[in-house]
Amino acid sequence: MYYLGIDLGSSSIKLAVFDADKNASVCALTVPDHEMEMAAPEYGWAEQDPNMWWEYVKEGIEKIRKEHHIDTKKIKAIGIAYQMHGLVVVDENLEPVRSSVIWCDSRAAEIGETTYKSIGEGKCQQQILGSPGNFTASKLKWVKENQPEIYAQIKYAMLPGDFIAAKLTGIAQISTSGLSEAALWNFKENRLATEILNAMEISPELIPEVVPNFGKQAKISKQIAGQLGLSEETEVTYRAGDQPNNALSLNVLHPGEIATTAGTSAVIYGVSSTDDYDANNRINTFLHVNNQLEEKRNGVMVCINGSGILYQWIRKIMSVSKDELIDYELLNQLAGQSPIGSNELRFYPFGNGVERIFNNKPTFSGIQNLNFNIHQKADFVRAACEGIVFAMNYGFEIMRNVGVEGKVVRAGKANLFLNPVFREIFVNTTNTTLELYNTSGADGAARGAAYGHGFYSKLEEAFSGLACLERVSPDTKKVGQYQEIYQTWKNNI
Repeated sequence: MYYLGIDLGSSSIKLAVFDADKNASVCALTVPDHEMEMAAPEYGWAEQDPNMWWEYVKEGIEKIRKEHHIDTKKIKAIGIAYQMHGLVVVDENLEPVRSSVIWCDSRAAEIGETTYKSIGEGKCQQQILGSPGNFTASKLKWVKENQPEIYAQIKYAMLPGDFIAAKLTGIAQISTSGLSEAALWNFKENRLATEILNAMEISPELIPEVVPNFGKQAKISKQIAGQLGLSEETEVTYRAGDQPNNALSLNVLHPGEIATTAGTSAVIYGVSSTDDYDANNRINTFLHVNNQLEEKRNGVMVCINGSGILYQWIRKIMSVSKDELIDYELLNQLAGQSPIGSNELRFYPFGNGVERIFNNKPTFSGIQNLNFNIHQKADFVRAACEGIVFAMNYGFEIMRNVGVEGKVVRAGKANLFLNPVFREIFVNTTNTTLELYNTSGADGAARGAAYGHGFYSKLEEAFSGLACLERVSPDTKKVGQYQEIYQTWKNNI
């Protein structure tokens, strides 16, 4: 039995086909063959065209059929992972009425803060475990205030993955965890947070049908099945934000288990059985994919916006031209040519929108102690890697303060975790053991689809074949070195 996983990122879209009978992925691909465009009409804004995503999803499914020679009519169900916190607004025909305001867009931070204060900080923390911040609900309010003619056309507001599901099925839906990602879930009463909608003067009619993360949500429409070579019986059976889904793909499902990723942004994500939150709103709590009324599972997350996007920037400025980009492997090698501490060069990776760990205040990237006579390319690259990990560790400390911690962290062997220097910095700065797995968000979404379709009776069974590729443990001597460097970095934030 085949199951398709779609992972909608901001740089690319990954697809994977999972053969549940063999308990293995049989196909994996990425579209397009370049980084997707991200528009910034004004400073601090970040937008993408939802129809661009849809065209690339269709292209990916066609490649599965034509280039990988997989009979797509045998795909039983589809799982969708997606970039969190984005806003997609559509009309009655499920066509976007404007570009998507994506996760790293900063324009609505002030709206979230105003709503937080108008409702009352204590009430917000009890109900949605924090502030509406710069999340989807605040972005929708921004459209209402600033583009009323567009707002009047909106039939539904949804997250990016919900849009892809709607294009596949013709039905608008959103998941319970998706509502929590949008700052629209009341954790205290397990329902839509109408308090937030009322405070923002947004009609609850704009929220589509609410469905659980797993289950037979909707069948592919007849028209789309014919167009994409899918069976009319194919169903969407799973959806989740990229970070809860990344945790799922690593079999991180229970309290004390922690996942991390370092793609465009860097994330540490821990599972909790209690409604944890930071009184200063520097971390986020969402419903985890396997949350149940009788068994609470929340995901507590720290996110650093400037991670892989910083590495991409370094790659671009070190290249001859945009058409002759140096290989990431060369950057990784350069990082290894600089000593621990990067000859005292310090990098602050905060150049991709407001940072939650700083209460959504505008924060800028910076380089400290740069000496033109001392520092070389290798120092520059390694300092960037150290800065990213130091920022992650700063968030990790906040997570520990609210009771979410662990000594083992799981990650897919991908993106920055392909870099052995980055891995060394990570384990010795956080003083944790890192477990690396050969998995991806698309693979996790495909396995989630198999569970949602009923192929597995227990979620853990979907990951019985997941094997650890490598374990990297901290070195006592290096832990001390990195902690000293980290403290000097932290003191200058």
